[in-house]
Amino acid sequence: MRTAFTTLLLALPSLATAAVTYSDVKPILRERCEGCHRSGEIGPMAFGTYKQTRPWAKAIRQAVIDRSMPPWHADAETSRRIRNSRALTKTEIETLVKWVDNGAVEGAPIEAAAAAPTEPSGWRLGKPDLIIRIPGYKVPAEGTIQYTFLVTPSNFTEDHWISAAEWKIDQRAVVHHMNAFVRPSGSSYLKSAPLNQLYVASKDQRLARRDDEKEVDRRELLIGYEPGYRAAPWGEGRAKLIRKGADIVFEIHYTANGSAREDHSELGIYFAKEPPRERVLSLSPADSKLAIPPGDPNYASSAKATFTQDVKLISMQPHMHLRGKDFDIRATYADGRTDELLRVPRYDFRWQTTYFLADPINLSRGSSMDFLAHFDNSANNSFNPDPSKTIHWGDQSWEEMNIGFIEVAFPADADPNVAILSDTSKPAPTASIGR
Repeated sequence: MRTAFTTLLLALPSLATAAVTYSDVKPILRERCEGCHRSGEIGPMAFGTYKQTRPWAKAIRQAVIDRSMPPWHADAETSRRIRNSRALTKTEIETLVKWVDNGAVEGAPIEAAAAAPTEPSGWRLGKPDLIIRIPGYKVPAEGTIQYTFLVTPSNFTEDHWISAAEWKIDQRAVVHHMNAFVRPSGSSYLKSAPLNQLYVASKDQRLARRDDEKEVDRRELLIGYEPGYRAAPWGEGRAKLIRKGADIVFEIHYTANGSAREDHSELGIYFAKEPPRERVLSLSPADSKLAIPPGDPNYASSAKATFTQDVKLISMQPHMHLRGKDFDIRATYADGRTDELLRVPRYDFRWQTTYFLADPINLSRGSSMDFLAHFDNSANNSFNPDPSKTIHWGDQSWEEMNIGFIEVAFPADADPNVAILSDTSKPAPTASIGR
């Protein structure tokens, strides 16, 4: 009797494991994985059906145990403030592991409604009000590709508030990044650029600006794309502004990967249905004075922004290149209190996440933000192209950047010049805020 009871106890974990089937893990895959792992998206394999998912069961198990997938790089403490966390819960990890350990069985068939992805294919935010298409850039199979620009007139005869914008990337394998800027009428930014033509701007063209020109009158970042990008509106009652007569300037960086491609990526723009309460502005404090010594495993770099009026912080995105090691973003409030807003202890250039705050953080006039980065230029960094060189700011991935992309909101009728950048945050030598 005692032996039989012991045998039953030993069997209980196995029975519990046996209960986990594909129908149990499908909701997790649907919510956490299929945004990337489906046809046309960045994931190299699709997880839409049991037949598609089953061959990858062991790889899924390992990836969730070591937390390499889904990609999420903020630490647990600061992630609590973030609404778009991809990190799996302990229960989700246990469910996936049990499914695989039990043989990754299918179980009962899943109804079509439950199998459908949570996000639509194509435009995730729905059909845009305006679509701008890149006119077929031919990406070569080899070689270094310089930043390419496209200036497209909006032809707006009145101001337009934009509630969201979305990238639809055609050739993901060769698109390093894309930025779309709003260039107001009369701006000095790429003033001599041809319209509706892809071209490479010289350094002088990119740097040219009037001494008295405020940054928002020169250009304003509308939206950027990079690996890890997910489309997201700026929130109810918030919008960005495209003034009448403005142009949309595309800054595009392709990377050759051994196969020639032709890219026809698109930008979708969504008009606000009513005037917003708050205007959203993108800022990019940066340290352009990088000089990372050869072999240095922990080079420190910092940038700063101080706010000249009350704003609400709504998103943050650290940006470095292949030597990026870690990134912290901290606030110092006007009353002297400090607050660690985001900590990324293991930065990964392959997944450049924008962290959206669940609740915007109020930064009153006089508050500031510090962007603290470390770089690993040693031979121990497996991504390091060359640990023997001193590394400076530059466009290409084998050079470096330290940028803290942030988005802030403030009353729609207020002065949009909301921040003063520190000395280390002057425009970069190449006049670029590339990814």
